[in-house]
Amino acid sequence: MTSIFYNIYPAVTEIYIIFSVCLLLLYGVLSSNFFSLGYPILSQNLGWLALQVSILSLILTYSQFPISMLYWNSLLISDTFVWNLKLIILFSVNLWLLLSLPYTKFEKLNSFEYWILSLLAVCAMLFVIQSFDILSIYLTIELQSLIFYILASFKRNSEFSTEAGLKYFVLGAFSSALLLFGSSILYGLTGLTNLNDFSKFFSGILIDENFYFIGILIGFAFVTVSFLFKISAAPFHMWAPDVYEGAPTSVTAFFSILPKVVILTLLFRFLVFSFYDFMPLWRNFIIICATFSLLIGSLGAFMQTKWKRFMAYSSITHIGFILIALLMGDSEGLISGIFYTFVYILTMLGSFSFIIGLRFYRYPTHYQTRYLWDIKALGKNNSLLANSMVIILFSMAGIPPLAGFFAKFFVLLIALQSHSIGISLIAIVASCISCFYYIRLIKTMYFIDLVDSIVTYPMSKETSFILGISILTLISIFIDLEFITNFITLMTLTF
Repeated sequence: MTSIFYNIYPAVTEIYIIFSVCLLLLYGVLSSNFFSLGYPILSQNLGWLALQVSILSLILTYSQFPISMLYWNSLLISDTFVWNLKLIILFSVNLWLLLSLPYTKFEKLNSFEYWILSLLAVCAMLFVIQSFDILSIYLTIELQSLIFYILASFKRNSEFSTEAGLKYFVLGAFSSALLLFGSSILYGLTGLTNLNDFSKFFSGILIDENFYFIGILIGFAFVTVSFLFKISAAPFHMWAPDVYEGAPTSVTAFFSILPKVVILTLLFRFLVFSFYDFMPLWRNFIIICATFSLLIGSLGAFMQTKWKRFMAYSSITHIGFILIALLMGDSEGLISGIFYTFVYILTMLGSFSFIIGLRFYRYPTHYQTRYLWDIKALGKNNSLLANSMVIILFSMAGIPPLAGFFAKFFVLLIALQSHSIGISLIAIVASCISCFYYIRLIKTMYFIDLVDSIVTYPMSKETSFILGISILTLISIFIDLEFITNFITLMTLTF
């Protein structure tokens, strides 16, 4: 009986979300048959209920005492690191759901299944960060990927959304095949699937060029490439701009934040914990991917004219910085990577709250901004919104004393400590290049006049709340930097 409770206790939040999803699905199906309770009232109602479930899940997780243990036959792991990551993911999900409520209302996404799928995706991601076995990693990643394919093509009256879902499905299935093929090679040669067993098996291994070692290296390479593919690290980024552009904007915000945090957690655990002795090999591979991500992300953003493609290439650049934190292969690099990821989440939430909240009147309706030049003369028409975007752009560029500067500084410090001078110089050059097109956006807002006047639609309370939280955190994070560093250090004590 005690072992049953130990297997249930770490997964209480996930069980609660699944149970709530079943109730919400039943409520939605029954209520949709009534004319007075149907669309769009039902969609907004279920949206607030989904937000309530997410908030209660955050409270439930925070109330738990983190226990360091393996459960469900060592398929999943529970420790302080996972517990803190759950809090970060659930907090981000709450803000994202609050951001999605006005968007679904304005864009008339009146299907209540949107909120059901969102909660199921959150539950899948919580299971992914706890996965400690190749079998559980593959199953949980496939569970979340199937939901992502549906969300990407959720705007059924848009051919761009359908195209995005189809591309995401084909290329996502390809990356899942790589993961499955690499896992089968590792299992066939070692007979192991658990990450802890891999760590013990390869401890002190001598690099050799025999057939056995080459086979293990091939399997390891396939799994690593699959993870890098899913976080859209270059040169495996080709799917990201098209999927980001075609998907609904709220779904694009979801893709750019939460799945990357989850897969990065698996990548940290897979490389640093299980295959640490392969570091002389995978370190060079990570340097190559980080270099391509920095260069392709920075240079690719120059040619973009649409907001979502611009954010896609910007996120590729940020992934390059996070990969640099892996080069040390120790807790210091992990701390820097987590801190950069935390700042990245806040920056993306602020950016997409600006994109979703910036709407213009076109009588008798209003429309959302789509192109970069839509922000012409925004500094005169809506100075508060323009000033907010300036702070976010400066943080993305790494201008002190904003949080983005400290995030990049810690990552570059890790690169210098690992004697990676070349990648440090490339990262600095990429930051300088990105400063140019961020400042170009600021120039568009303040120094270019419009021939015809435009009227901006008032931003919703939910969107302005998220934008305010993001900006205040980016400004004030350097004041209590020591507290945040100690907090992230505490997260990694049991990694």
